[in-house]
Amino acid sequence: MSPLFLFLSFVALLSALGVVFAKNPIHSVLFLILTFFSLSGHYLLLNAQFLAAVNIIVYAGAIMVLFLFVIMFLNLNVDTEPHKPALAKIAAAIAGGSLFVIMIVALRDIQLPAVNGTTFDSQIGMVDKLGMVLFTTYKLPFELASILLLVAMVGAVMLGKRETGERHF
Repeated sequence: MSPLFLFLSFVALLSALGVVFAKNPIHSVLFLILTFFSLSGHYLLLNAQFLAAVNIIVYAGAIMVLFLFVIMFLNLNVDTEPHKPALAKIAAAIAGGSLFVIMIVALRDIQLPAVNGTTFDSQIGMVDKLGMVLFTTYKLPFELASILLLVAMVGAVMLGKRETGERHF
C-alpha cells in the first residue's frame, strides 16, 4: 500500500467521524467536504480522473453549497431543537447496532474476485474511454436519461410558472 493511500484513508475516516460527531451543523458540512476531497484522491489513485472531477464538482461543489444554504436558511440552534427522550436514543443505538451486525454477517461470506495482472488496462478510468463506452455500448440508456431529465426540467418550469391571474402584490 502506498503512503498516499494510507494518508487519504486516515483523512477520510477522521473527517467522516467528524461529520457524525460534530455538534455544529456547519462544521459537519465542512467535514463532509473534506471527506469528498479525500475520496476524490482515492479516485485519482485508482486512475479514475473523471470520477474524481465529478465528485469534486457535483458533490463537494453543488451539493455542499445546497446543504450550507439549507442549514443557514433553517437557522438551527439548541433552543429550537426538540428534546429527544432517552428511549429514542436507546432505540437508535439498538437499530444502529443491529444494522452493523447484519452488515458484518452479510459481508462475511463474500468472495472477492481474483485480479489478473496481465489483463489490467491502465486507460480504463480515463475520460475518452468512458465516453466511447457511454456513446457506443450504453447509447440508448444515455439518451433515455437525457430525455427523462429534459421532461423533468420542463415539468419543473411548468409547475413553477404562475398564471397571470394568480399574482398578488
